[in-house]
Amino acid sequence: MKIEKILNNNAVVTLDDKGKESIVMGRGIAFKRKIGDRLDPMQIDKTFTLSDKSISSKFQELLASIPMEHMLLSERIINYAKIKLGKKMSDSIYVTLPDHISGAIGRYEENIILYNPLLWDIKRFYKDEFQVGLKANQVVEEETGVRFLEDEAAFIAMHFVNALLNEEITNVYDITLIMQEISDIVRHYFMIEFDEDSLNYYRFITHLKFFAQRLLNNTHYDDDSKELLEVIKYKHKKAYQCVEKIKFFIAEKYKYDLSDEEMLYLAVHIARIVKNL
Repeated sequence: MKIEKILNNNAVVTLDDKGKESIVMGRGIAFKRKIGDRLDPMQIDKTFTLSDKSISSKFQELLASIPMEHMLLSERIINYAKIKLGKKMSDSIYVTLPDHISGAIGRYEENIILYNPLLWDIKRFYKDEFQVGLKANQVVEEETGVRFLEDEAAFIAMHFVNALLNEEITNVYDITLIMQEISDIVRHYFMIEFDEDSLNYYRFITHLKFFAQRLLNNTHYDDDSKELLEVIKYKHKKAYQCVEKIKFFIAEKYKYDLSDEEMLYLAVHIARIVKNL
């Protein structure tokens, strides 16, 4: 394994005998080394192989600018998240999470604390990701002595939501806001509080998440549901009327027209939620 590029004393880009590029880390691994030298495998602590060249380039740039300890604790959190969430996520998490955590540690050390305006919605809508955020808080405190607030756990959770949806982080905040707005319309229309531990609520929130993603990307379902929607309109009258309110709100605020199919799915999910309440 030869050194292709030196990022800092603790990180280098390497090429194996087949020309495959990897980024390796180890304490003092590049000290007094030059490009073309072979590495001692005993010095390697971590190896990263990212398939997306653009992300790999950003990752290399990040490695050169943040402490090795911040990268290693971030990788520990990512490995935990992969097991906890059990879903494939974008390699972008290897850039966005260490960058955020390193910046947050610096902020907290300077007593600059940012509060998350969507904390309670993130806790409601992204329970598993928020648990990962809390674990991240624990890891950061163990490794650095810096104690993050729950607000930071919510910020971290959003990076994992972003990696799972493969959206820009600003879009993820917009998605969460739309989910909040629609769920509030349902809650106020029926004057209920949701059973947030129920399967029907989970299905509803999952549907809202992907609906909001389609709204922001201005994409629609194929619309071939007029007859079925008429059945739902008759069978679940209140749920349908609630969806009409949602349709009006979305059209006014986002200039997005709900299709019959979208109205159908929303009405079905809402009918399930309110059935036993």
